[in-house]
Amino acid sequence: MMKIIAVDDEPFALDDLRQAIKDALPDCELSCFGTASEALRYAAETAPDIAFLDISMSGMNGLALAKRLKDLSGKTNIVFATGFSEYAVDAFSVQASDYLLKPVTREAVARAVEHLREPVAEKSGQRVKVQTFGNFEVFVDGKPLTFSRIKTKELLAYLINRRGAYCNNDEITAAIWEDKADSQALKSHFRHLVADLTKTLTEKNIGSMLVKKHGHLAIDPGTFQCDLYDFYNGKADAVNRYAGEYMAQYSWAEFINGYLEDML
Repeated sequence: MMKIIAVDDEPFALDDLRQAIKDALPDCELSCFGTASEALRYAAETAPDIAFLDISMSGMNGLALAKRLKDLSGKTNIVFATGFSEYAVDAFSVQASDYLLKPVTREAVARAVEHLREPVAEKSGQRVKVQTFGNFEVFVDGKPLTFSRIKTKELLAYLINRRGAYCNNDEITAAIWEDKADSQALKSHFRHLVADLTKTLTEKNIGSMLVKKHGHLAIDPGTFQCDLYDFYNGKADAVNRYAGEYMAQYSWAEFINGYLEDML
């Protein structure tokens, strides 16, 4: 859950800001404060992902507060919400993500969150994160998943590439052994790969990722987070992470890489 603080010493302005944030991000964990000192005490214990700050406040102003928050956590995004446009230059000197003029609207909050300096990691509760941009990698509980066979890893990569579509055995073997003719030995090798992949996933208690059905295999896209899937869903962080390489170690991925480049 995204953690956000809002700070404004004017109660009505703070209420308006609170409502705009909750309208734009109903699932966030929002804490509102009327003074900079209260916000700093909270931030020292729980580093917020985003801080929406008024600039003109009694006592410590928003610019000074932003610097203190950055000292506590460099990953906290600063978004200023103020009634005065003349502070804009000073605001960006503290590496603010955005500068919103009051009254702040739900749409303005949503746009600001889409263009954060420090993208907020998804807190979906999913244990498995799949990286397809650059080289293909799988992380379970933040650690790389190891494979006993190179082709086992490639098998999983191909299924993730197909985004939940059922693939028959012939399709998969033709893709990952493109230079080998079909044979009984190849079919046997493939069965061993499926068994190895099943074992690898089951040992990490993530066996539900793999779906088997009458000579077909698929992956369940709902069991993990994947940068490719986020890209297709238009998530700005995933789009920004794509740098022209997709599953770079696999030749069969070149077609999708070209498609992704055309989408930008």
